[in-house]
Amino acid sequence: MITKSGKVSSRAERFGEVLLIGATGRLGGMLRRHWPAADTLCCQSRQSLPGFVQFDLPAIGEQPSDAAIAAARGAQAIICLAGITPARAGASGASLNDNISLALGALNLAESAGVPRFLAASSAAVYGAGEGPLTEDVTCMPVSDYGKQKLAMERALLEASAAAAVTILRIGNVAGADAILGGWQPEMRIDRFPDGRTPSRSYIGPITSARVMHHLCFVEGLPRILNIAAPGAVQMGALLDAAGLDWQPKPAPASAIPEVRLDTNTLERHVYFAPENQTPAGLVSEWQQDMKKL
Repeated sequence: MITKSGKVSSRAERFGEVLLIGATGRLGGMLRRHWPAADTLCCQSRQSLPGFVQFDLPAIGEQPSDAAIAAARGAQAIICLAGITPARAGASGASLNDNISLALGALNLAESAGVPRFLAASSAAVYGAGEGPLTEDVTCMPVSDYGKQKLAMERALLEASAAAAVTILRIGNVAGADAILGGWQPEMRIDRFPDGRTPSRSYIGPITSARVMHHLCFVEGLPRILNIAAPGAVQMGALLDAAGLDWQPKPAPASAIPEVRLDTNTLERHVYFAPENQTPAGLVSEWQQDMKKL
């Protein structure tokens, strides 16, 4: 936590807090806005920003900075969202391979500061075109470069972890941080298959995702890999219809993936999902609530 004086509070004052690395991204912003106990979330940024603690992650083989250690020491868990998305790579020239070094740097910090739990954001992209429901133990065959790099990141973390309990979070689409609601534009065109259906994906709302992440920081018995999504899957067209946003169908190419459905049985052993959290209307409602907080 950053106190009113701008100093990092002591271990005793910070017991049980969570350090969020990569807090300035779209998903990080959602977690900040809806974290169930806002005063227990310590948010990291590479830039100097009000309400954030500033530090860079260490490079592979380097020790974390004093600022990083001070921010992490005493935390119950670290959530690492830091990473390079395809959009960021295209805009800045950053390498998708940096996902590995960023995650290893965050794990290095967790273990150097004695943080007992480390949660790292991966992606449903690691599953590729696999038929669902996709359980965490299936053989991953990613199609995209992003999925391949995320899978390599997972393997590097699991091999490197020693002291901290590491859980890889394979996150499905988050409503508003996705390409459909979050990337909607007038006259958006969506693939439609011969049976009339549009692509179906596992989703989770921004408010529910913050509640789930918060809970996972403190619950016992987490597995090494965990899917993060509401149960089931929703069609992209149905999602836009629920939001009242116009879209146009286009014939789905042969390469289009009809469905990516994550199996959430393991997650549901730890977290309860209300039925309305799983519907297009419920997802859109959470997205709209989040938009009002921007």
